[in-house]
Amino acid sequence: MTRLVEQLGQLPGIGPKSAQRLAFYIINMPEEKVKSLSQTMVDARENVHYCKECTTFTDGELCPICSNPKRDHGVIMVVENPRDLAAYEKTGQYNGVYHVLHGAISPMLGIGPADIRLRELMQRLAGDVSEVIIATNKNLEGDATATYISKLVKPMNIKVSRIASGVPVGGNLEYIDEVTLLRALEGRTEL
Repeated sequence: MTRLVEQLGQLPGIGPKSAQRLAFYIINMPEEKVKSLSQTMVDARENVHYCKECTTFTDGELCPICSNPKRDHGVIMVVENPRDLAAYEKTGQYNGVYHVLHGAISPMLGIGPADIRLRELMQRLAGDVSEVIIATNKNLEGDATATYISKLVKPMNIKVSRIASGVPVGGNLEYIDEVTLLRALEGRTEL
């Protein structure tokens, strides 16, 4: 039991109490469900790899988005991780394709441009691409990454845009921090 708690505790976001709770839950699961869970994890580890186009996770050569001929392959949204891709897909409003960086530039953490999937992005831009939408997080690392990508892409005569930031839908202005309010003001659009 101690080994199971220790192993579960190594997962990101799982503290000691959560690990213990999961361990007790697993111990009480029917044996077939435990075997199914463990086999599913082994299968995922063996069969899931990077899409050869966008570098998200997939079990095929191309992910379902990159292999979809109905998507606009001339518009690439650059995101930091597969969770960001999933968040945009949930909106159902974006019809282009993606490129997953698997990180962001962070000199403080020793992560430079060579440590994220920029080389693969630049290879894709040699094709027929009309726009790159940079959808990195709105923090120091995301902004640094967006600026770096923009400087690489602009000389290629490809339109570069950045997602807007500002006041969230339903947000009360009195509770919004000053930086967010300033960005909302600067990013305003004409009505």
